[in-house]
Amino acid sequence: MAEPDRSGVRGAAQCALNGTDHRSHTEQNAAIVAYVRRRDARADPKTAFAPDSSIRSWTEYPAGAA
Repeated sequence: MAEPDRSGVRGAAQCALNGTDHRSHTEQNAAIVAYVRRRDARADPKTAFAPDSSIRSWTEYPAGAA
């Protein structure tokens, strides 16, 4: 099984912890969770993702593809 991509979490953790000194892992984890929740609450939904993609203009199922 492939390992999941955690680069986004790692980046968020570095942002949340930049310039801080936490006394425990619990306090550190709480800071990360609070940061990610704030970031997600303010995020804009992605609309018109990849508008020039060929799949957006695809209308017919190719014969024999199944």
